[in-house]
Amino acid sequence: MATNADIRAALEKKTLWLATWMIHHANAIRPKGQIKVGGHQASSASMNAILNALYFDVLRPEDRVAVKPHASPVFHAIQYLLGNQSRQQLEGFRAFGGAQPYPSRTKDQDDVDFSTGSVGMGVAMTAFASLTQDYLAAHGWLDRAKGRMIALVGDAELDEGNIYEALLEGAKHDLRNCWWIIDYNRQSLDGVVSDGLNARFRDIFTACGWEVIELKYGSKLQAAFEQPGGAKLRDWIDGCENALYSALCFKGGAAWRARLEIDFAGNNDVLALIASYEDAALGELMGNLAGHDAALLAATMHAVEHDRPICFICYTVKGHGLPLAGHKDNHAGIMTAAQIETLRQAHGIAEGAEWDRFSGMDLPEKKLSDFLRAVPFNQSGLRRYTAPAIEADQRIAPRAKPVLSTQEAFGQILAAIAQDAPALAERIVTTSPDVSVSTNLGPWINKTGLFAKAERTDVFREEQIASVQKWQRHMAGRHVELGIAENNLFTFLGALGLSHSLFGARLLPVGTLYDPFICRGLDALNYACYQDARFMLAATPSGVSLSHEGGAHQSISTPLIGMAQDGLATFEPAFADELATIMHWGFDYMQRDGSGTQEEKNWLRDERGGAVYLRLSTVPLEQIDRPIDAEFEAGVIDGGYWLRPPEPGSRAAIAYTGVVAPEAIAAAGLLSETMRGIGVLAVTSADRLNAGWQAAERARQRGDVGACSRVETLLSALPRDAGLVTVTDGHPVALSWLGGVYGHRTKSLGVEHFGQAGKVEDLYHHHGLDRNAIMHAARALCFGGDGRYLQPLAC
Repeated sequence: MATNADIRAALEKKTLWLATWMIHHANAIRPKGQIKVGGHQASSASMNAILNALYFDVLRPEDRVAVKPHASPVFHAIQYLLGNQSRQQLEGFRAFGGAQPYPSRTKDQDDVDFSTGSVGMGVAMTAFASLTQDYLAAHGWLDRAKGRMIALVGDAELDEGNIYEALLEGAKHDLRNCWWIIDYNRQSLDGVVSDGLNARFRDIFTACGWEVIELKYGSKLQAAFEQPGGAKLRDWIDGCENALYSALCFKGGAAWRARLEIDFAGNNDVLALIASYEDAALGELMGNLAGHDAALLAATMHAVEHDRPICFICYTVKGHGLPLAGHKDNHAGIMTAAQIETLRQAHGIAEGAEWDRFSGMDLPEKKLSDFLRAVPFNQSGLRRYTAPAIEADQRIAPRAKPVLSTQEAFGQILAAIAQDAPALAERIVTTSPDVSVSTNLGPWINKTGLFAKAERTDVFREEQIASVQKWQRHMAGRHVELGIAENNLFTFLGALGLSHSLFGARLLPVGTLYDPFICRGLDALNYACYQDARFMLAATPSGVSLSHEGGAHQSISTPLIGMAQDGLATFEPAFADELATIMHWGFDYMQRDGSGTQEEKNWLRDERGGAVYLRLSTVPLEQIDRPIDAEFEAGVIDGGYWLRPPEPGSRAAIAYTGVVAPEAIAAAGLLSETMRGIGVLAVTSADRLNAGWQAAERARQRGDVGACSRVETLLSALPRDAGLVTVTDGHPVALSWLGGVYGHRTKSLGVEHFGQAGKVEDLYHHHGLDRNAIMHAARALCFGGDGRYLQPLAC
């Protein structure tokens, strides 16, 4: 009679076959393009038993897993057996519309918890997902059991520095319910990793407060160690270099025998132990490391009775169960057709039945089906939760000052939300990498407090030391202060911004950092957006306008990053009323789920929603006293509006974005003394103007001849023979494309080189952003060298 142990063993063989066949089919059977498809058969095999132990035994529905990128074929195979993945998807592995090369929340059909692919990112994500879970529980918003956030990690993946940044942050915030399971196969992409890393890992994790559990030997090896000579054999394995062990695993049982007989010459107990195994059995014994013993792994994990973070170091052989096992070049290796045929026969797979769920499993189909239906992990079905939207329609009017920077306005708007919109404020959680005060989060924190699992008073206030900051820490606090690590900021924003889907409770995360240091966390920002996480990012100060800090703190490329980053709507307002309008819209935009009818009525894909990036400045600007009506708000949100419309026959217009507004306005005023009808275009979002233009172009190509984007409507007011000057405190390419909309002659001003310290006026002059430079550019566009107007360009 088949036992659960028999079923689990059969499933382990089945998932190894399916993962291996999936990759072979993609590379050798399915028609493919000009380059190889790939698929990492050895890396998948390395984690097969670990994934089987988890998904068929240990995991509960509330647990979440970040699967090692190169183990995705095994993951897809397991989901196929559980009924969460289709055969069509497996057959389309690494093809358009098929199962993804690396698990993807947004592109895979099966139940992916965390996207992986950029190594190290999914690992850190589990730590911040656990912190998010604790935040929700502390505020009373988690209506289900706490789950374990689990990362399956390649040992070479632990070279990624962001993992250690996350470890330190977890130690500061009392990380709980987090497991990292290391596939310690001692191989990387290009060879064999250094010896002794297990001890390094153990020391690092222990220092950060983790329990470390080393799983080195499988049950067969453990039984062998109990035999005469077994202790000596264990000592030999413990002292064996990684490269030699891998090489012998590849060569097989006969090679093991030859080497061990040499090294144990004269030791009759060990020689007798070795002689008791045939070559094949000896090879199997020496490859019986704990990471390939699913029953042992499951029993060890079931025995855990606490919620402290745990690092499991699971010894494995890369390519275990395949002819590639142990070879140092096996990372991208693909088995030959002959090798696949041998594997097929060994697994009892009939020709033509390669994809059948239960082919090759010599067990009653009903037993298998009943077992899979009862798997604890799969009892809740797909675990993509939803959460009601938070009402974000209330308009907040913070106390306005006649002269104000957008950074200061940002802080005032958040503080006003905390005061006047409690339902919205309740779900806003802010976070910052040790720059909360210098990014103007201080007023918000004073009103809402810092989040901490244990209440801590502000010692400075108790000691009656004057301070404008009230650093009260308690469980109801709504700001999480991070250390100086931008990767952690973006990874945490990614976790917080998926709370509605992961945990069924909605948060509205707002993160702040200095704009130039977006580049330090760019991989994590891209990762958060790839997950479709929803958050608001206020990056400030920005540009060379942060004048006295010098080039190391002055951002140039970030406007281009904002435009290029998918899933991120980028804005650069100049005035407080623009910012208030954008933030009001942004809290709604962050909550859109894309489930409605997808229409390109405004060409901005707004039905889907996404994250929001605000590029702000510390330079105070004189504010404009004007009514905030629907037309103004639509212009700000869609990307731009005419601050001063061009007159008929106008020869030039100035388009600016952000903090350089006064320079553009002043230049237009001066030019008006000699040139009629100079237009001034306020660009609040080059990103959205460009996205709308591109979308309208695609619509016209599909036959919608009446499609017209916001930027086309705006620039249609400017005569075709007029010149266009663009100016931005960033790379000039961010706005230079405006000339391509209708073919206006364009001169783009911006920053192309590292900045330096100095007064704002000096740096604007140095980089050609000041009013005189703008005037010169406009005149150069409109007049020839002999002082005559330039003729319109020929069509």
